[in-house]
Amino acid sequence: MTRLSVEMLAADAVEPITSAGHAHLGIAVLAGIAVIVLLITKFKLHAFLALTVGSLALGAFAGAPLDKAITSFTAGLGSTVAGVGVLIALGAILGKLLADSGGADQIVDTILGKARGRAMPWAMVLIASVIGLPLFFEVGIVLLIPVVLMVAKRGNYSLMRIGIPALAGLSVMHGLIPPHPGPLVAIDAVKANLGVTLALGVVVAIPTVIIAGPLFSKVAARWVDVPVPERMVATRPSEELDRRPGFGVTLATVLLPVVLMLSKALVDIAVDDPAHTVQRVFDVIGSPLIALLAAVLVGMFTLGRPAGFTRGRLAETVEKGLGPIAGILLIVGAGGGFKQTLIDSGVGQMILDISRDWSIPALLLAWLIAVAIRLATGSATVATVSAAGLVAPLAADMSTTHTALLVLAIGAGSLFLSHVNDAGFWLVKEYFGLSVGQNLKTWSVMECVISVVAGALVLLLSLVV
Repeated sequence: MTRLSVEMLAADAVEPITSAGHAHLGIAVLAGIAVIVLLITKFKLHAFLALTVGSLALGAFAGAPLDKAITSFTAGLGSTVAGVGVLIALGAILGKLLADSGGADQIVDTILGKARGRAMPWAMVLIASVIGLPLFFEVGIVLLIPVVLMVAKRGNYSLMRIGIPALAGLSVMHGLIPPHPGPLVAIDAVKANLGVTLALGVVVAIPTVIIAGPLFSKVAARWVDVPVPERMVATRPSEELDRRPGFGVTLATVLLPVVLMLSKALVDIAVDDPAHTVQRVFDVIGSPLIALLAAVLVGMFTLGRPAGFTRGRLAETVEKGLGPIAGILLIVGAGGGFKQTLIDSGVGQMILDISRDWSIPALLLAWLIAVAIRLATGSATVATVSAAGLVAPLAADMSTTHTALLVLAIGAGSLFLSHVNDAGFWLVKEYFGLSVGQNLKTWSVMECVISVVAGALVLLLSLVV
């Protein structure tokens, strides 16, 4: 994806499903979001139903034909489930294998033995940052959730003290550090130097993840004190407690998809030729689907065999692993449907049109545009691509370092305030067993902290480099 350009994405754009003006469309967006929040918080409607009704309400408020609004919602739901749903399912199976075989216990025991007390949030942010480097956010979530939940439960830690640092590590890597697709798109759009962007991205990422992770988790734990959701934590029968895989083989199984996806990213950078045989091979084995599928199949042997699993027990583990995620898949899919309804209504273009007349410094402009599109569409990738396309002409007269900082400003803005139109919002909410209000006070605020801190650091760096 190193050569994915804004022009290519713009060529795929479709006509908005409504002809509403900017003011009308802005009011419709606010009304649609208000409907979702009201249905969930006041009427206690299931989030899947609330998102569905809210999407149709948005279309109605914007004056879009009902059939087109339905098409947008179902297309967004389908593409989200197709892109993320299979990954969540494979991650759930791998997580169940880890839990039932005792592999997760082995990792937790090792972590608890090496890091205790105040060091634990720092250990979690380090683990998440390393694992999240080559991974899509959703893949990192499904890989880390079993470990996060078990560390919190076994170590008697606040879920927020352990979960927020892990989420912060994944989110910062996703928004700021190549080879994630978002930063790569922005690098290509503004013709930035990848190596310089990577180096400056690390400089920005380290203090950002410290503030938004271990430090903010102290505040989040005071705001929201919830137990570990039992439905997401598997327990092993007492007769199996003495049979479990070793730490090394368990860690290798968990890191297998990380290694495969990181290898793909490195080959993409080194070869940069889609027709080259080596890159084509790694494009396949390093895709999230194949990487996670490989980890699941390998885990059946590396985790199941030491635990003494029969074929029947493996089949039972897979089946039970898929059960708890049915509701999550529907909610995440509906979140994607709402996001697509927003995009097809022309909200992204509305933000771009309005921002063309803003007279402020380029780096701050890039951050604000990305923030506005993120708030409106719920997609960090859409925010990154749109903002990069708008500010790309400004990079022509910039130095190499300032062009790299422009990319980081866009990435920082794209992470601002995940809320009800973001599929990631619902993913975190359901995995951690939070209410909408609790998720807003923890996950959403954490995303704001990341965005603001990273944006401020980019502006400060622009004064000295």
